Amino acid sequence: MDLALLAQLNAERAARRAAVLVTDIASGAQRLVLEKDLASEPLAEHLLDALRMGKSGTIETESGKVFLTVQAPVLRVVAIGAVHISQALVPMAKQLGHDVVIVDPRTAFASAERFPDAPVHAEWPDVALPKLGADRYTAYLMLTHDPKIDDPALDFAMKSDAFYIGALGSRKTHAKRIERLKEAGFTENDIARIHAPIGLNIGAISPAEIALSILGEITARLRLKPDGTRAQR
Repeated sequence: MDLALLAQLNAERAARRAAVLVTDIASGAQRLVLEKDLASEPLAEHLLDALRMGKSGTIETESGKVFLTVQAPVLRVVAIGAVHISQALVPMAKQLGHDVVIVDPRTAFASAERFPDAPVHAEWPDVALPKLGADRYTAYLMLTHDPKIDDPALDFAMKSDAFYIGALGSRKTHAKRIERLKEAGFTENDIARIHAPIGLNIGAISPAEIALSILGEITARLRLKPDGTRAQR
């Protein structure tokens, strides 16, 4: 690989930005397509599918075969609330290859003893989240049922490029949440980004089942096209 391309690829990786290296199999010519440039890319549909699936591979184009080398950041799940659902979610998310971070100012819950396999930030969301950063490969889960904790996290998440935002609570709870968000200046389009009640509707009852439904919804949001169909890779 050309050293300039390699340097650019490493810079995108360090910044947690997706990119695809396109290699012409016949000639060996290579070019790097950044996620932000996909709209003007002739192979946009193929590259988007490759990024959704997170898989490298060969595709056939009008000018011949090309190999797509996909670089997509590891998905980061930020759970607001050191609760039982989060305890169940951590090992499941790690099995899926995701990074998980726990944020909760309540030190009685936010401890390394309760979460030995995930970083724990015993701070208020408006303090912790800016330090963690946000990008298109971050998912935010509001799990405390406490507006004093969840709402500041929602405020931060909705101003970010996070690909998934979910909030625990009944439809009645979410209706009250919507009222608060509108009072804070968020639009209906902003609020529509929130998956609430959080998770797929699988009739989940236990913390483990709710965690499963949440990760299922995150996976669907990550992998499926906007029309709900599966990417062809």
